[in-house]
Amino acid sequence: MKTLGVDLAADPKKTAVAAIHWTGENASLTHLSLAVTDDEIVDLFGTTDVTGIDCPLGWPEALLPFLIGHQLNDPQTVLEQDGLVGRRRLAYRATDRFVTATTGIRPLSVSADRLGHTAMRCAAIQAKIGQVHGTQSRDGAGKLAEVYPAASLKLWGFKATKYKGTGSAETLARRELVEQLKVEAPWLQLGSHEEKMVASDDLLDAVIASLTARAVAVASTYGVDPSLASSARSEGWIHLPSGHLGDVFAHFKHPSQPQACR
Repeated sequence: MKTLGVDLAADPKKTAVAAIHWTGENASLTHLSLAVTDDEIVDLFGTTDVTGIDCPLGWPEALLPFLIGHQLNDPQTVLEQDGLVGRRRLAYRATDRFVTATTGIRPLSVSADRLGHTAMRCAAIQAKIGQVHGTQSRDGAGKLAEVYPAASLKLWGFKATKYKGTGSAETLARRELVEQLKVEAPWLQLGSHEEKMVASDDLLDAVIASLTARAVAVASTYGVDPSLASSARSEGWIHLPSGHLGDVFAHFKHPSQPQACR
């Protein structure tokens, strides 16, 4: 099987992709590139089995009624989200709250942060994928899953801080991450791409996204709690690893449906 990882940015110049080919013998990083267009992502999606994308696939369910209420000057609808608690419902999705509770990392808000620009591009990419390959469920039940590389790294036991940036300290942090990855995943063949991952946090995150996509495929992520299933289909669901990194290579089974949170 093949997995694709996408570290999406609003600007294609900062967008990276990583494709990993999985066999019974090893896993090989066969494609790693930066400055990736929408069409390239759509094409690569069609050649791989599961794609993990580092970007929200949707917005908080409470946001759209709030905006429509504001547009129509409907005070009752707007005031339903008044106060700090209400604004948090507008800013964070159910999956964002789950990630915070599970990892201690608070995802950026898709509706109250610059991440919204990237999510707008992601929405267009989802539409383009839908036109060519069929509409994909935002909860990860199909071939597209939302992932969060920094959270994946933390749950797999890596130091997931201070590796983003172009300074010498950040470059050193990425080198240490890559070296640890080689130790923890000796079955992963990086080939000539190792130095690229050290040089670019975007490329490194794309590789982690591709590894997390494999975790989705082998049911080694926290799935959607039944009580949140409706929200996940609308808002998206970040798939967090629920096991060890080695689990993604040890076995393969594609779940018929996401497993329940545990």
